[in-house]
Amino acid sequence: MITIKGIAKEANVSEGTVDRVLHNRGGVSKKTEAKVRKVLELHNFSVNPIASALALKNKYRISVLIPDFNDADLFWKSPYLGIQKAEEEVKNFGIEVNRFTFNQYDPLSYYTTFKYLLETKPSAVIIVPNFTQETNTIVNELETLNIPYLFLNIDLKDFKNITYVGQDAYTAGYIAAKLMSTKDFNRSDCLIIQARYNITKNNTVFNRINGFDDYFKENNIHSKTQTLKIENLNNSVVTKEKINSYLKSHPEIKGIFVPSSRIHVVVDCLDKDYFKKLTLIGFDNTPQNINCLLNDTVAYLISQKPFEQGYESIKIFADFLLQKKAPISKMYLPIDILMKENVKYNNGNQSIYENEQNLIS
Repeated sequence: MITIKGIAKEANVSEGTVDRVLHNRGGVSKKTEAKVRKVLELHNFSVNPIASALALKNKYRISVLIPDFNDADLFWKSPYLGIQKAEEEVKNFGIEVNRFTFNQYDPLSYYTTFKYLLETKPSAVIIVPNFTQETNTIVNELETLNIPYLFLNIDLKDFKNITYVGQDAYTAGYIAAKLMSTKDFNRSDCLIIQARYNITKNNTVFNRINGFDDYFKENNIHSKTQTLKIENLNNSVVTKEKINSYLKSHPEIKGIFVPSSRIHVVVDCLDKDYFKKLTLIGFDNTPQNINCLLNDTVAYLISQKPFEQGYESIKIFADFLLQKKAPISKMYLPIDILMKENVKYNNGNQSIYENEQNLIS
């Protein structure tokens, strides 16, 4: 017997769209609805009323604590959309998903938003643990209430999260160094540009840098990587002056490694003459970063599948709550190396979902 997932695949739509058609909830274009109904009729598919009633009886709540996003910094849009897609798929099983966003640069916003989240009386919590000290307080409260939690995107050690969903950051940094070394660079030829707020708060960035450095150490390149720390990458005037001044005084630099999603900011600040001299490597397939690939200002991006991170985190907790299925201790997503030639093929699941949402609206 075909499932809703099978119907969605055959009709080339999301499971949430099939759900809306099945239950006459509206919000689907006439063309898409007709396509879905045709597949439903072909398989003589109907909703099981007993299963639906049981699902509604056993209500679970998954609450998500995730950074907000804006046009200048779009990284968190991808996991947010992945969570939204999974939310549509699990609601028929009696699972409600609540999303709470916080300012990723403000620890008070992080903790205050968590307190609002707690008022929903969640069955499980997904956390992007941006701030270690506040995360300690948060998980202590969750453990006192016996609420399971997982970490999304940032992997912190010595906590009792049921799993981590995200990138193997150390290996991703190691791969970045290997890509840089294909240009026959020494370690001292490479400049790491890092925002100061990332130094203490973001374990992912820290692990990427460790992986980057260890590649050179393991290959007996003992010279020291150069590092430029900038207080606030959002301050374009100061950032531009610092980067170009540093490069002018260090003409030996051949490559720039940005261990965050902000490499497009560095590109915007660089004097044009440097693009022919430098190899730039960064992270994440945000629209701004993709543009840098396409115009040849960035050589490589390393993707961490952020849409899939959000999606899988919900599905993991759905299995945990409904079937008592314990996840593996770490769920690492594929590490994709993106170049100008292959970047358009990388974001398929998110693109399909966004196109469906545009048709619905």
